[in-house]
Amino acid sequence: MRSPPSFPFAGQSWYALPQGALVWRERAALIVADLHFEKASAYARRGQMLPPYDSQVTLDGLEALVDLLAPREIWCLGDSFHDGHAADRMDAVTRARLARLTARCRWTWITGNHDPAPAPGLGGETIDEAHIDGVILRHEARAGEIQPEISGHFHPKWRLSLRGRSVSRRCFVMGERKLIIPAFGALTGGLDAAAAPIRALIGHGGEALVPLSDRLLRFAVPA
Repeated sequence: MRSPPSFPFAGQSWYALPQGALVWRERAALIVADLHFEKASAYARRGQMLPPYDSQVTLDGLEALVDLLAPREIWCLGDSFHDGHAADRMDAVTRARLARLTARCRWTWITGNHDPAPAPGLGGETIDEAHIDGVILRHEARAGEIQPEISGHFHPKWRLSLRGRSVSRRCFVMGERKLIIPAFGALTGGLDAAAAPIRALIGHGGEALVPLSDRLLRFAVPA
């Protein structure tokens, strides 16, 4: 896979991937957010039947990136599981695949509003947030935070015209001190990057970054 051009944030170098993941070059780290494992099974329990393959598809994507990039560490920025019982609903094959994947490198689960305590037995370390190399990694951006911060939670998307068609693509939203990354999960919706909750956090001069296979598209987010 040919990486899009890198971009600077917090004095470090980053690659935004079309799959919705972020690469921290200096740490050889892969960062993802909002995997929402077992979302379909949660909906099924409430009577809304969806194809029960979202966890497998999301895991396929993660495994492919780990195989390709061989990161030293992986950070999952919260809502990795759709609810507190998601891991219990995983079939044994999927649980085993996930456990094998978390054993391949340093793996950290950051807690989110859907998964305040990810289930044990799947490997990795669980923490509320991380402060590393001058950057904060947390699930939801915090208003008034003065340190550089990377978060998820909002599932940002950007609508653009490609070959005469209007399409919505996962995007990264960057301000002076905040970088909000898209949802990586296969069964996740999205919030427009220009929506008021995101604009209020990013402030003036925000950008929506849309990575393609060979380039990084950048759009000003209206203040």
